[in-house]
Amino acid sequence: MQVVILCGGSGTRLWPISRTLFPKQFCQLFGDESLFQKTIKRNVAFTDSFSVVINQEQYFMGLDQIEQIKTQKPCHFILEPIGRNTAPAIAIAALAAKPEEILLIVPSDHLIEKQADYELAVKKAVELAQNDKLVTFGIKPHYAETGYGYIEASGQDVTSFKEKPDAVTAEAYVKAGNYFWNSGMFCFKAGVFLSELKKHTPDIYEDSLKAFNAARKENILRINLEEMKAIRSESIDYAVMEKSTLVKVVPADIGWSDLGSFDSLYDALPKDQAGNTKSENVIHLGSKNNLIIGGKRLISTIDVEDLMIVDTTDALVIAKKGSTQKVKELVAEVKKANIEMTNVHTTAHRPWGTYTILEENPGYKVKQITVRPGGKLSLQYHHHRSEHWIVVSGIATITIDDRVFELKPNESTYIPKEAKHRLFNNHHENLVLIEAQVGTYLGEDDIVRLKDDYKRN
Repeated sequence: MQVVILCGGSGTRLWPISRTLFPKQFCQLFGDESLFQKTIKRNVAFTDSFSVVINQEQYFMGLDQIEQIKTQKPCHFILEPIGRNTAPAIAIAALAAKPEEILLIVPSDHLIEKQADYELAVKKAVELAQNDKLVTFGIKPHYAETGYGYIEASGQDVTSFKEKPDAVTAEAYVKAGNYFWNSGMFCFKAGVFLSELKKHTPDIYEDSLKAFNAARKENILRINLEEMKAIRSESIDYAVMEKSTLVKVVPADIGWSDLGSFDSLYDALPKDQAGNTKSENVIHLGSKNNLIIGGKRLISTIDVEDLMIVDTTDALVIAKKGSTQKVKELVAEVKKANIEMTNVHTTAHRPWGTYTILEENPGYKVKQITVRPGGKLSLQYHHHRSEHWIVVSGIATITIDDRVFELKPNESTYIPKEAKHRLFNNHHENLVLIEAQVGTYLGEDDIVRLKDDYKRN
């Protein structure tokens, strides 16, 4: 069996923690492991290999997190230049597999707390999939949730799929006892799924097949942008599951949450006796039932209830619990004013390491740059800025035009505007330096790459 991890979401409902280039599946919301890493570890015991369908901008982040947990199972990457929802993503993963291979399709950003029950549910799903069924997992609802779709079932037979209901309808579903939350997890043979996709949504099948055939197949599978654009965006539910007569459901009570809002995150996090989420650098006086997420800065509350307070280095969000589904609307407004703030944190992840913006004002920007051992920035130049580099720790190998030289801690260099330059860590410890940019424009798009080891545009 192969586990296919869908890793393309942007997690806008958890902004400002989750950003486009650092979505919630890569965030450490529970201890020192990300949701993506938890997904790998949860499934490693009963799979032969993983197939990770991921946006090409997040590939190196995913690869780095897999290396951190040192899984022994092979991990194959399928890189999407743009997202086209779950039906095309699963179709391309199925095309890359053998027709008789069973695929377990799981999102990368869900939380499952009952591992033993999860493994039993997967076992039941595999048995049905071996008999050429398309299996979905229905989560036993513990309350009337309006943010999830529902599955109406009669035993293991699916009667219908329901859109996200209003509160009254959701209450009726829960009381009926034969409705389940739609988990977004599936299990089937690759060939059976492709056959049903071709039968019920032939345009998505044909366009996905074209994209797969035109893809660059090296150690990873890279989908061409134009071929991906040609595929109609559609979910697996609309494309196949709601139309096929082969669908079965496995009811599951596995401690599941899709963490699709701060309200669901509040439910999943540990709390103190007053119902406040536990967090460092937080002091409460007379406050209760609050979600508090912060960092190094001290957060203090006095006599407040039912609030969501999320504090990052560049953004603070305060909302009433129960209103957090509106965060997506908030992100749309923020994007109008500052698109970078919705895309990246002040700390941004790159294939070679990270950079953190320490200070930014008109005319100058100061960053801390960390380059992992063996990491190499692209050979590049800038039209609008010059740069000063000061090494804090490690040894930097630097190229400026025709010169190549090394800098040690407390040594510095100057890179003029338009000068071709490159930074390389050719040693066994992290390289940390401070970069001071000075110029008329300091955006990240003022980079002209001449050579790049990571095949970025």
